[in-house]
Amino acid sequence: MNARNLSLWLVIALVVILLFNLFSHPMTTSKEIVFSEFMQMLEKGEVKEVTVQEQEIKGIDKSDKSFQVYTPNYPELITKLQNKQVRIIAKPPDQSPWYIGLLFNWFPLILFIGIWLYLMRQMQTGGGRALSFGKSRARLLPADQKQKVTFADVAGVDEAKVELQEIIEFLKEPHKFQKLGGKIPKGVLLMGPPGTGKTLLGRAIAGEAGVPFFNISGSDFVEMFVGVGASRVRDLFEQGKKNAPCIIFVDEIDAVGRHRGAGLGGGHDEREQTLNQLLVELDGFESNEGVIMIAATNRPDVLDPALLRPGRFDRQVVVPRPDVRGREGILKVHVTKVPLGDNVDLSVLARGTPGFSGADLANLVNEAALFAARMSREKVLMEDFEASKDKVLMGVERKNMLISEPERKNTAYHEAGHTLVAKLLPGTDPIHKVTIIPRGLALGLTQQLPVDEKYTYPRDFLQNDIAILLGGRAAEQIVLSEMRTGAGNDIERATTLARKMVCEWGMSDKIGPLTFGKKEEQIFLGREFAQHKDYSERTAELIDEEVKRIVIEGYDLAKRLLQSNLEQLHALALALLEREVLDGPEIDEVLRIARQGVAA
Repeated sequence: MNARNLSLWLVIALVVILLFNLFSHPMTTSKEIVFSEFMQMLEKGEVKEVTVQEQEIKGIDKSDKSFQVYTPNYPELITKLQNKQVRIIAKPPDQSPWYIGLLFNWFPLILFIGIWLYLMRQMQTGGGRALSFGKSRARLLPADQKQKVTFADVAGVDEAKVELQEIIEFLKEPHKFQKLGGKIPKGVLLMGPPGTGKTLLGRAIAGEAGVPFFNISGSDFVEMFVGVGASRVRDLFEQGKKNAPCIIFVDEIDAVGRHRGAGLGGGHDEREQTLNQLLVELDGFESNEGVIMIAATNRPDVLDPALLRPGRFDRQVVVPRPDVRGREGILKVHVTKVPLGDNVDLSVLARGTPGFSGADLANLVNEAALFAARMSREKVLMEDFEASKDKVLMGVERKNMLISEPERKNTAYHEAGHTLVAKLLPGTDPIHKVTIIPRGLALGLTQQLPVDEKYTYPRDFLQNDIAILLGGRAAEQIVLSEMRTGAGNDIERATTLARKMVCEWGMSDKIGPLTFGKKEEQIFLGREFAQHKDYSERTAELIDEEVKRIVIEGYDLAKRLLQSNLEQLHALALALLEREVLDGPEIDEVLRIARQGVAA
């Protein structure tokens, strides 16, 4: 418990004690009379009872009314009371301490002064933040912090580490660069998809730099009060200058660095004022030697161009999704505290997780450890990682979901259609696993995993992908002669892919290498709400015709493949109905046996 809370509880306890002492004595409404009036009442026999305490007398008259009188030194008073047959109660002198009387008399004034001093102290120190709205909320990490993160804890982003290592070396040995006329970059922008390790890199810089490190989020600048954000930016850089050389790390800078002029609050929008002050501090008239700002964002497209120009953020470091070697390195970092079984091969896991970010891989390892703990194992085995990968890729199994036999059969033929078309078409990604156990929101899933990294896609690959997506609907119609709503998501994805081929990638021979539909973004909302129609009605009809042609051609291709390999489709569907889950080698074995049966 800190001193502030302790003092508050002491004040509360003192108030309770005083109130208890105050109300423990019953309040009386005695009438005060003078001594001569009391003697007259006594002579007339109107006094019934008295309580004597030193020279103070409290009494009750014959009509049961209370009175109070102060008597002089009068020794014969007791004798007169006895002669009048008045009941006499004697009490000893008051033994209460002097300070109790002082507190009773001075308590309101003391309490008022105490509260006033407490509030003034809080405002001066900023504890109550009554006068500290304009102060920066940046947290200063000392250079000798414990449990610090270093570059050894960051894997899969070697190029970004090299760029940042150079900045750290400049802070440690500036003369090495200055003797050749080089200047340290004023700002570094880390940008990349979510979960790729931008914030982790910031923490690693703090651990490696050996200089003061200020950490703040972009949302910490903006408050409901106008001008607070700009004031906090000024205060942040003032702290940085006092502790130079130092590093200022701003996470999620797009909270304050978005485009100006498209805001919701006009020219005096609080975000714009904060951004203007940030631009001035980064490259204004005042020198910020030794103060380096490193910022992270996953939305570089919405940042103001003035923030990205050389002299402010001189370097823009891309932190991409890791490749297969990067994924293996990330897995090695995350399994350092996990006991692994002998059959765990991290290189196989890395090849089987294309497109995974660092955060995805950390979640994969954690889920595998939880699977192993659930099975009461001492070590994490390869099957735990496979179960974890399936959960991350396809969702949680819903084995308790009740499905009727017709729906189960329809799902089996639907997934068998996807699988068989993918196996028959050349150049497609291999099938990793197919299941008719409901996972997530789907009744069944067919999971493909690429063999290697792909950065561009040829037109044939995309057309085959559309055929694979429509293979489920084609199988339903060929075998069951019906259409169900389960293919809705497949049809949506196929249509979207075909429209992108026509409107974005120029893959239509009839329309040519043109793009259509410029996207309009709401800068401050960060979403694409509309698409600007920059083409004529005739062109719109051509686009619709081409999209329809590509989708129908894919559907016809899937139907032809399935009709000519109907026995293999039946074999796959029956195997799924029997086992519910098939992996890649099991699928190959089922198809091999079906082909041998046809040949025989």
